[in-house]
Amino acid sequence: MVEMNNSLNNHDQYYMAYALRLAERGLWTTDPNPRVGCVIVHEGQIVGEGWHQVTGEPHAEIHALKMAKEKAAGATCYVTLEPCCHHGRTPPCTDALIKAGIARVVIAVVDPNPQVSSKGIEQLLHAGIMVETGILGHEAEQLNIGFFKRMRHNRPHIRCKLAMSLDGRTAMASGESQWITSKDARMDVQILRARSSAIMTGAGTILADNPSLTVREDDLPDHLLQFAKIRQPLRVIVDEHLSTPPDAKILTAPGQTVIFTASSSESVKMMLEKTGVKVVHLPCRDRRIDLNAMCQYLAQEHQVNELLLETGATLGGSMLRQGLIDELIIYMAPILMGNRARGLFDLPHLELLEQKISLNIKDIRAVGCDWRITAYPIYHQIESIC
Repeated sequence: MVEMNNSLNNHDQYYMAYALRLAERGLWTTDPNPRVGCVIVHEGQIVGEGWHQVTGEPHAEIHALKMAKEKAAGATCYVTLEPCCHHGRTPPCTDALIKAGIARVVIAVVDPNPQVSSKGIEQLLHAGIMVETGILGHEAEQLNIGFFKRMRHNRPHIRCKLAMSLDGRTAMASGESQWITSKDARMDVQILRARSSAIMTGAGTILADNPSLTVREDDLPDHLLQFAKIRQPLRVIVDEHLSTPPDAKILTAPGQTVIFTASSSESVKMMLEKTGVKVVHLPCRDRRIDLNAMCQYLAQEHQVNELLLETGATLGGSMLRQGLIDELIIYMAPILMGNRARGLFDLPHLELLEQKISLNIKDIRAVGCDWRITAYPIYHQIESIC
């Protein structure tokens, strides 16, 4: 029998919270797999714990069972995501839990992956194991917000990172923008990059700033580097006319780069592909690259869970108008840049106050001398201006 645990048992909540803290250790290394933590408790004592550390290696349950050994028999297993029940790169975790003699499994949230969803629970129940779900489920889902988005909607969770002055400007009229924010804020961005599956920008940003869009390990805190080597996210360029120079830093930096274009120029495509970049031609929508099709491609072909958008006002405005930005991370510096400087988004359709775009601000905190604002667009208002 599966029980939805709406009235939380204090002990169950404590152990699940601990499992979530373990799962967080995989924030930067498990992609495209979800981040999962597991705790095994026998007679009120933690006898095993683990988290999914690296894609392709044992899951959280296996690490915890290995630590618990024979004490797993008759114990309760707390796991932040429904145990897998299919053969992938690793064997099913349900089989291991059943073999170990686990008596009860408490699951934070059901896996949205169709290969697993509720099937793992069914296998555990069939083996006579008591199963409960729903403890700290929201927290577990937020930890894997991109994985859930990809499984449910066939596209990544998209964060748009912006740096602005107190008067909402991102660059001077000349294009000069380095550096608006402090070193502390720029280091914080490296953490955002490290947890992302991919980083996306537009050709205009490539031409203006020539960024590499890599994770700089020297700028990461030590605790991110102690468990596994940080991977380089996929780099994505939206380049309608294939104007990215073949010697751009982003093409020569470590890792993989893909360019999405509407251009049919085979000669330029071949020249760029000689650098190792992948060029993908996409259909147009309103004479622009179909950004929704691009997001679906990234989810299907590259298993992108979390996409970090670091770009200018034009591409950012297009993504926002099409309802593709899920989250805004805005670093606000205590400076003024004047009314001739460039704004955050290109939103030419906003003419009346009633057409304003509202944001749900989730978090505001200091990062060095700057402020970091986390907000979510409210999209029912945006639909009326597109």
